[in-house]
Order: sequence, then structure tokens, then C-alpha cells
Amino acid sequence: MAGSRSRIVSIVVLVWLLIGVLAAGQRGYYTERDQNCATLGTIAVTIIAGPLNYVGANPKVDDCDLPQPS
Repeated sequence: MAGSRSRIVSIVVLVWLLIGVLAAGQRGYYTERDQNCATLGTIAVTIIAGPLNYVGANPKVDDCDLPQPS
């Protein structure tokens, strides 16, 4: 019983993320020439948003500061 429940949850999460990957591809994020931290962040949040991208969500990361090595 618990094994089948975790399998269903795993499948739902996988499908959710695949829909996010598809949405990021349709928006052209993978072929964008200007790859930087903000672009990679936008790709990540778009993938995490999954199907919400198709009901009006348009997550974006406008700026990000990476820590510099000391």
C-alpha cells in the first residue's frame, strides 16, 4: 500500500517537472544566447512551476548575486 502510494507521488512529481521543462522550451529559454545566473534561475523556477505556467504563471528571476570566493 505505501509502496504504490509513493510510486504514484513519484510519477506525479516527474510529470509535473516534465511539463515545466516543456514550458521552458516553448518560451525559448534553452536557446537564449545570454546565459547568466538570472536566465538559469528563470529556467529553474519555470520547471518547478510546472503546469502553473499554462494557467498564467510566468516566473522570472531578474537579478541574482552569486557569492564570490574569498
